[in-house]
Amino acid sequence: MATIERVMRLRSELEARLLWSSLSATLLIAGLGIVFGLLARSTAILFDGFFSLLDVAVTWLTLKVARLVASQGNNRFQYGFWHLEPLVIALRASVLVFLVAYAFLSSVNSLFKGGYEPEFGIALAYAAGAALISFGMWWWMRQQAERIDSGLVRLDVKAWLMTALINVALLIAFGAALALEGTGAARWIAYLDPAVLAVLALVLLPLPLREARASLGEILMISPPDVSDSVRAVMADFVARHGFPDYRSYSYKTGRARFIEVSVLVPPELRLSIAEFDTLRTEIGDAIGGKGPDRWLTITFTADPAHL
Repeated sequence: MATIERVMRLRSELEARLLWSSLSATLLIAGLGIVFGLLARSTAILFDGFFSLLDVAVTWLTLKVARLVASQGNNRFQYGFWHLEPLVIALRASVLVFLVAYAFLSSVNSLFKGGYEPEFGIALAYAAGAALISFGMWWWMRQQAERIDSGLVRLDVKAWLMTALINVALLIAFGAALALEGTGAARWIAYLDPAVLAVLALVLLPLPLREARASLGEILMISPPDVSDSVRAVMADFVARHGFPDYRSYSYKTGRARFIEVSVLVPPELRLSIAEFDTLRTEIGDAIGGKGPDRWLTITFTADPAHL
């Protein structure tokens, strides 16, 4: 138990350091986005800044959750705080859906009003700097995420990739606008910034929708097919080899934790010692795999079919 607690503590400390680094970089991007967006009079850059500012708030909340998840729970939360991970992801995804939808409607409104022309030189400088920072953080966080199994860090890696792609799109659009100045197509420049924002919103919208769907499945404790199928395959083989009449298995996943319950029906005439039943439990646990602080496995043996 001491070894498990130490592993969880070390992983939590690394997780916290990564998320604090991400928080600082995201705050920098948010500040630059809001300042440069106002200077350049660009709603696309302002959207990027507020998008990053939202990430700051969510990353801070994620840090709090990471610390709770690493704890052993308390009298009120005796299974720990694993369930908070999908709640944070669902909250972030829901707010992102609202923000992206608002950005799309705002950009469409600007297009109908004839568009506007931001200061593309300032905008281009921001997009280039923000893209470099975002890709750098995405690459570094992705490397670190391979060291620990953390849904929170993987979520942050996706957020940095999304931010980087947004800034690349802005960089291309603002560069194209500068290239169009003084040409016969210059009249379309006013529509470029709101058009880019509309396209970004449409491209980004499926990402938080997928996150919301996945996290909602965990919140509702819907059994993931991969975990359920794996447990059933193990138990079908187990009861066939040992001659047990039947079994039932129940599983769900929340955050990084897997909760698995298995009930095995034994013949009424079977007489085994506690030690022999413990050996069978160990066999099942080893076959299921994933032993560690993230796996909650309960195995019972009963001669009454009503208890399955």
